[in-house]
Amino acid sequence: MDTSTLQLWITPLWIVAAGVTLGVAVLALLWGLAALVSRKAGAWITSWVTDGPLAWVSAVAGVWVTLFLIGLPVMPVREVASSMARIGSVGERTETVPLEPRTEDEVYALQNPFVAAEVKRYEFQSDQDLRVAVEKGVAYDSPVVLVQGDEPYVWTPASKRARGFEGAVDTLYITNESDLPAELTISLTTELRTPEARDVLWAAGAVITFYLSYLLIASLLRGTGIVALATAKEAMGQPLYLLLLIVGAVAMVAFVYIPYNTFGEDVKMLKDSGRSLIMVFGIVFALWTASVSVADEIEGKTALTLLSKPISRRQFILGKFLGIVWPVVVMFVILGGFLMAAVSYKVVYDSRESSNPTPNWQECNTEMIRTVPVLTLALMETIVLASISLAISTRLPMLPNLIIVGTIYVLGHLTPLVAQSSVGKNEFVSFFGRLSAVVLPVLDHFNVEAATVGARSVPLDYLLWAGVYCLLFVTIAMLVALTLFEDRDLA
Repeated sequence: MDTSTLQLWITPLWIVAAGVTLGVAVLALLWGLAALVSRKAGAWITSWVTDGPLAWVSAVAGVWVTLFLIGLPVMPVREVASSMARIGSVGERTETVPLEPRTEDEVYALQNPFVAAEVKRYEFQSDQDLRVAVEKGVAYDSPVVLVQGDEPYVWTPASKRARGFEGAVDTLYITNESDLPAELTISLTTELRTPEARDVLWAAGAVITFYLSYLLIASLLRGTGIVALATAKEAMGQPLYLLLLIVGAVAMVAFVYIPYNTFGEDVKMLKDSGRSLIMVFGIVFALWTASVSVADEIEGKTALTLLSKPISRRQFILGKFLGIVWPVVVMFVILGGFLMAAVSYKVVYDSRESSNPTPNWQECNTEMIRTVPVLTLALMETIVLASISLAISTRLPMLPNLIIVGTIYVLGHLTPLVAQSSVGKNEFVSFFGRLSAVVLPVLDHFNVEAATVGARSVPLDYLLWAGVYCLLFVTIAMLVALTLFEDRDLA
């Protein structure tokens, strides 16, 4: 593999690494401030960060930070940094300028100055004939924009007109040739020269949110946090966890070289295969952990010993749930990183079979970033099934748990099809479809295969609504688990 090819698919990963590094730097600053205010608080944060799931996440973050530092000499640092500084200055803007009759070179300071290279579209519209320039005294000789009354002047990169503007533009000189007052409306659409710079902030925000959420739960729910940490450490210390990680990582690498025979669409199959594998591993591990940490502890009277301490049944159940979810999240983070790298490289690897023999790193980045919301939805589905498995584990051992959750998984994906196909047909099938949609989780909400196949990004609002649905169903499952466990005889 030559250096140019390596740089193509590594650059998107480096941008994510830059975001992780930024997030780690912010967290380190917050930790330093906390330690200055209270040495005890700093020591408490250190103990949680270096133990359990956060220790794994910190190790993964260290790998990303290392990648960022190694890539500094050869990566587009200046382009990304300059675009990050301009994030708040781009978008769609509209300004209105009133003009007196027969005015020449009237100075107008733009409310939203712009950089010409960032312009994707601009439109000047007025009810009178106007001349717009960027220098004084050249309105009649070389106007940048010549507006004819009631006829908008529009420029896009695809238009035959020259862009006209160059460099940074903050002032316009406008000439009104009419004997009547005029009103000029300026509409601008600008975009970053390196739009991928936004991914740096998204990655940093994700890192900061994860750490702060973890520590917030640990600080506010002390008893629950202790149970969760013990459960997570025990689960992640099992050979099964490491085995799933190793098999998953090897599979992600193997998926790159497997021929899917899709005539240039192999990257979509890779994303779908990787997502499915990670989700299946997460579900299997969640089911196994729920059975071992809840059902087996109840049968072995270990839960009774734990509840004899100042730990309530509510704290026990919530702690067990978090102790199951945290390792699953870490698994998604680790294997998700391998999948992102595989997708980025797959674009370059498959380019030799397509009409695009030399893809740029932006194409690799686009395909790679599209896997993130897909993995997020898969994680939500896994969490929903984990909550159901936990509720079942309060009463039943592993084998019935596996059968019931497997059945729910199948029905959860079939429910929309049953409900739609039964419209106006068999009443029993129609009733069953509606009942399933109410009682069972509609797991098809978390399946975005159509977006993956269609090479479209998952909208942010869809992710938010899916998150709300996940939270609601998890809440219901936890209430059921608490109800089943409340009167369970542990003696």
